[in-house]
Amino acid sequence: MQFSILLALIICLVPTTAQEQKTKKPKKPRKALETGHETKLGVVYKTVGKRKLEFDMYYPAAEAGRPCPVIVYTHGGGWAAGSRFGAASGGFAPLFKILVNKGFCIVSVDYRLYSKQGTVRMRDCVIDSKDAIRYLVKNSKDLGIDPKQLFVFGDSAGGHIAQMLLLTPAKDLSGDKNLADVDYCVVAGLSWYGPCDFEKTELFNHNDRPDFRDRFGPRITDKGVTAEEKLRLYREMSPINYLKKDSPPLLMIQGDKDTTIPVKHAYYMEQKAKELGAPVQTLIVKNAGHNWRKVDAEISPTRTEIINASAKFFMEHLKKQP
Repeated sequence: MQFSILLALIICLVPTTAQEQKTKKPKKPRKALETGHETKLGVVYKTVGKRKLEFDMYYPAAEAGRPCPVIVYTHGGGWAAGSRFGAASGGFAPLFKILVNKGFCIVSVDYRLYSKQGTVRMRDCVIDSKDAIRYLVKNSKDLGIDPKQLFVFGDSAGGHIAQMLLLTPAKDLSGDKNLADVDYCVVAGLSWYGPCDFEKTELFNHNDRPDFRDRFGPRITDKGVTAEEKLRLYREMSPINYLKKDSPPLLMIQGDKDTTIPVKHAYYMEQKAKELGAPVQTLIVKNAGHNWRKVDAEISPTRTEIINASAKFFMEHLKKQP
């Protein structure tokens, strides 16, 4: 008995290897957005297998009235990382606080994430996010939101998802069978440095180098699919293919020195919109890389100006109440 206790103590006292210490590095705490107003955190909108998918709701002040307009936020992270808690990060908190003070409810959504060893693909990220909207609309009365005042916003991968939420028909890409019949209409959408087309892979080649490699393909298709199936999935996940003359308004804000999602995407969507007469606006940020990182010189417009332009876009498309 004493020997067993002594052995356990020795094991506890043996220092871990550098690799073990690295893997045991504490994770950054997940924090919700602090607005000073009502919140609903961890709302389960659907279950996939044993995984519960959740979103957080940040309401405006009570005196703003109910039901209130809602902005659905889909986080970035390459469809493989990030979470709904990104709404509280330094880049987004200032914008969301402005919008909450303007009377909007912000809904920050978690969706399943891609991994090399897993089965989740980009399509699932979009389906989950669409199901979050379907849940919101289906339960809009209980949640105190206006289903006719629905907006979307995302950054990077989340910007792509936001474009898909905005432009694809409500019944497309169904997931949860209990939500499949829910209809909805998005008023307007905002994409920060999100891609618009995967079929045109040269849009991702920021410097037109000859050895360019398609980095995001594995997040769209499984290995070994036929060329026809690969093309179908690439087209299905490309928001530009859903753009129409009567599509809801879209604002794309992208940096001209972004090497992750090059500014080519904004220019290409703008070109297609002009051909169709579709309501797409672009705002190009000079000297900006991904996440508005400064490249060579100060970015223009500034981060504050980007936030103000984003808030203005939503306010301009907010329907006036009778």
